[in-house]
Amino acid sequence: MSAVISAQGRLPSFIQARFERWWYMDGEWVEEPNQRRGGQSGVKLLPAQGRGQPRLYSKRQAGHIYRSWLHPLGRPTVLREEEALRACEQLLVPVPKLVFCAARREQGRWQGLLVTEELSGYVSLGQWYAGTATATQRRAVLQQLAVVLRRLHGGRRQHGCLYAKHIYVRVNGDHAEVALLDLEKSRRRLLRSRAVRHDLDQLRRRREGMPESDWQYFLGCYHSLQGRTGDSRHAA
Repeated sequence: MSAVISAQGRLPSFIQARFERWWYMDGEWVEEPNQRRGGQSGVKLLPAQGRGQPRLYSKRQAGHIYRSWLHPLGRPTVLREEEALRACEQLLVPVPKLVFCAARREQGRWQGLLVTEELSGYVSLGQWYAGTATATQRRAVLQQLAVVLRRLHGGRRQHGCLYAKHIYVRVNGDHAEVALLDLEKSRRRLLRSRAVRHDLDQLRRRREGMPESDWQYFLGCYHSLQGRTGDSRHAA
């Protein structure tokens, strides 16, 4: 459930206090505020909130909205990303852990805030391909990527911006883990095939250092999972 409780964007006092705390917390800009979707969006890396705790990423947006047939007048983009993160958790798709999300109106303009935990030990797929890896490790990463995307698409959910830079991997020996980031364009599709077509076409064009042989191996893994029990649970 999102923290916005009315069309006017008023927040309960205790959520308002938390919003203020996160909004003004010092951190390092890892994505300088830029103009998108008629508003401004940027990402800060915040320090850990306690010993042994992970660092945090704070996505701060002002006037940054999306429109849909459900929200023709516009809705803060962070709320769509929050919904996507929660949906992915239900589908067993690894994503950053959600810490806080809320949106409010300030002087007639939406402000949105999304705070998530850092994926410790992970690097983007593009960065990973720039390094060295064994053939076994590459196969493990591609197999796990196929599993994660099958779970996502099995729930008729489309990532919407499936680039190599939004796929993060962590490899320990021959064991691989894959997580998805930047889900602000994610949405549920009526037909699973539309989500599959959109995401795989994007990844094919924006897979960065992945060679064609690895792409074909990934596709083989992905399509071999079709119809299995773990995938069909969420199918249409």
